[in-house]
Amino acid sequence: MTRLMSFNYKFMSVLLLSILWSSLARAGQLPDFTQLVEQASPAVVNISTSRVVSQRPKGSQFDLPGQEQLPDMFKHFFERQFPQQKPPQQGQAPKAQSSGSGFLISDDGYILTNYHVVKDADKIIVALSDRREMDAELIGNDPRSDLALLKIEAESLPFLTLADSDQLKVGEWVLAIGSPFGFDYSVTAGIVSAKGRSLRSETYVPFIQTDVAINPGNSGGPLFNLDGEVVGINSQIYTRSGGFMGLSFAIPSNTAISVVAQLRETGEVARGWLGVQIQEVSQDLAESFGLDKAAGALIAQVFENSPALAAGLQAGDVITQVDGNEIVMSAQVAHFIGAIAPEQSVVIQLVRGGESIDVNVTIGHLPKSVAGIGGAAEQGQYVKRIGLRVATLSSEKAQEWRIRNGIDILEVDAGVAKELGLKVGDVITSMANQRISSVQQFVELAATLPPQRSISLRIVREGRPLFVAFRLNQ
Repeated sequence: MTRLMSFNYKFMSVLLLSILWSSLARAGQLPDFTQLVEQASPAVVNISTSRVVSQRPKGSQFDLPGQEQLPDMFKHFFERQFPQQKPPQQGQAPKAQSSGSGFLISDDGYILTNYHVVKDADKIIVALSDRREMDAELIGNDPRSDLALLKIEAESLPFLTLADSDQLKVGEWVLAIGSPFGFDYSVTAGIVSAKGRSLRSETYVPFIQTDVAINPGNSGGPLFNLDGEVVGINSQIYTRSGGFMGLSFAIPSNTAISVVAQLRETGEVARGWLGVQIQEVSQDLAESFGLDKAAGALIAQVFENSPALAAGLQAGDVITQVDGNEIVMSAQVAHFIGAIAPEQSVVIQLVRGGESIDVNVTIGHLPKSVAGIGGAAEQGQYVKRIGLRVATLSSEKAQEWRIRNGIDILEVDAGVAKELGLKVGDVITSMANQRISSVQQFVELAATLPPQRSISLRIVREGRPLFVAFRLNQ
């Protein structure tokens, strides 16, 4: 019995030592950020802004600039959490204050930060690591990429280098320096979770997703690789609480390099424009369009007076490559096209009618806005096989929604129409890859559709086009 206890004791001791040595070995493999932080932090700055605001109702404790426009899930996080602000003295206008981060990119005082950090600011103050504070001039901003370029009057300043973010790999260690909740020069680290993420708020930015702890005040600060180079600019978080939840997003440094160059030269940014509305390709849509896999960007609409229309692109085309870059997800089209200089000619590869073709397109200038809004209709004919009632599209609605052809949905009854989520007021513009120009054509085509086969249907809802796919049981 004594020998058995002695054996168990020795066995447990060896096991614990083994676990300890294993833990120490793993710890030894973790990166040491101390030298990086010492070298890089002097170039990181704190940015404070103020702006005159309209008088808020009584009982309001503080004002977060732009908070009424923030998306529910993706929260810009430049706001600093303030205690109750003192009311303005008589004769003074109330002011809103906010705080964020930024970093020097040249020794003569150019600073990169987020656009939303300095948006609508009347006064911008930059605090350097040596405790100096200086007024900053806004050189230019780019809301679409959420970047802004500032300038302070100083020389021989420490600055950071923007690296090639395309070389960044998922799983790579990264580090952020910023001022979360006003705690200056806080350091957090993590790994790259994903690349090329598309967020609804910024279509033209292929975001870097990380699990680095980012909170209010980190916005506009640098994201470093282990070489101490800036690979991203911390911009957004995904949150339900307003704080860090393990999903942080940074603007790639390559995007920033292009934006900074244009802002320094002209004060604004010009982007390429194709002039199409696109959507993802589902497995059913891929089958209906003769694709081998569910990849690419399906063109749902070609805008009037656009480069796409001039080049002959059509609704129903599936873009598979842009200038030699393969398109897997539809959002990649905006990323690649937006990075191309206007007036430059590129080759777009697409699938049309099951065949792959190349089209030369001269990229245009991205306009400030492209929009369309909707209307209604009357009378109609019931199509039992699909489960809806349709009518002739009014010329007013066609003009308002910029639709050349189609029929109006008056009633959604059952079957396929209900399963697809079609709504009264939707306009059907094509079915089974055929343009729909009349109610009669739609009725005849519906009668000839084959069962148990994926069929594409293009609709326009409140001015926005969308492809869906369905199968008929009989």
